[in-house]
Amino acid sequence: MGEDSRIGTKIKWQLSRFAGWLSQGWGKPAAPFVPEMLFGIQASKDVKWSNIARALGEPIRLIKTENRLSRNLGAQDRSDRLNERILWQGASRVGTDTVLAVDLSDVTKRYARKMECLVGVRDGSEGEKARGYWLLEIVGADVEGDQITPLYGELYSHEAPGFASENDQLLKAVERVTAMTFGRGILAWDRGGDRYSILIPLLEAELRFVIRQDGDRDVILESGKKMRMRKAVRWCRSRLGYSVKLEHEGYVEEKHLELGALPVRLPKKPECALWLVVIRGWGQEPILLLTNVSPEGETPERPYEKWIAEIYLTRHACEDTFRFLKQAYHVEDVRVRSYAALRNTYALVHAVMYFVSVVIGTKARLTILFKKLCEKAKRFFQIATFFHYAVADGIHRVLFGSPLRSCRQPSPARDLQRRFAFARPPS
Repeated sequence: MGEDSRIGTKIKWQLSRFAGWLSQGWGKPAAPFVPEMLFGIQASKDVKWSNIARALGEPIRLIKTENRLSRNLGAQDRSDRLNERILWQGASRVGTDTVLAVDLSDVTKRYARKMECLVGVRDGSEGEKARGYWLLEIVGADVEGDQITPLYGELYSHEAPGFASENDQLLKAVERVTAMTFGRGILAWDRGGDRYSILIPLLEAELRFVIRQDGDRDVILESGKKMRMRKAVRWCRSRLGYSVKLEHEGYVEEKHLELGALPVRLPKKPECALWLVVIRGWGQEPILLLTNVSPEGETPERPYEKWIAEIYLTRHACEDTFRFLKQAYHVEDVRVRSYAALRNTYALVHAVMYFVSVVIGTKARLTILFKKLCEKAKRFFQIATFFHYAVADGIHRVLFGSPLRSCRQPSPARDLQRRFAFARPPS
């Protein structure tokens, strides 16, 4: 057996265990569908049925494999169940100060006409309006580490039955994550979280957060003076300076930042103590971060302002996740009409992200396997901190053209122990 075959067998075994755990209790034929999709997405590095069907390499006509995948994918919306299973397992990796990065993105389908529940979205890459769907992702990451944990991933549409509002969708996702983590972690939000409909529920639930501000919100200073946040910056003195290295598309850029903090309160929630952290030097305008994380835990090794700034910078792990899913697995090429199939597809790609990040990327007993996969990626330079591209390429090279037989979930062993009728477990 060659090296590629040995590595492929290990990957299939890990994938079979992971997929079997995800689909536990689903019954036939839904349960075998999950390992097939997870295998096909990674082997083909694509979400199109035709390429997934080719990657499965079944000894039947290609159209028959594609029809089966299509039927199972659109039969029922199982995205919530997949998210629940992944969140249940990933919650144990969330500590007290783990950053829970919340972010929205989009899937644009410019030329689609008959896809179900199409809505208007803003194409972030092009900066213009288009037709498509919204993506919501919550990722856990540590400030001092380089590992990420995908916790929640969902595709949604404003035209879907039962949809209330975007705020309701965001708060529902946050509630599910924080309930599973028992309130651990610090939510990190970009300017999309700067709205009272988000801030007030977070404050009432006593959840810790760091949210970037637009600067046009009124705040109350310690002196009792009320003013716009953008003007309150002049009252905030910088008391700390440090340099930070940013890695972007293989390049490292160093910036010198000056930081300061100012206690403030919101007019609609004056009983809640908040702090405005100001970061100067990142761009032409200072970055304003509103947080309810108290500076009481400040230490000489971890100054308060620097810690809050690093929490916000760690939020970029969520943007890296969206970029990875779109570039590595071509999420925007999804070509299914059913809204349930669309949601299931993204939930499965989110599961693939968890498999690459956690099952392969962080388990100590798979360190050798991780290194072998990075070698198979055939990179010119060293593997970057965001290693997922290299691992995805390595898995693709190992699994592509390999049969799926060893990836199928093994049959459970028969229980030969005799029992009385009333002692038998329920079927």
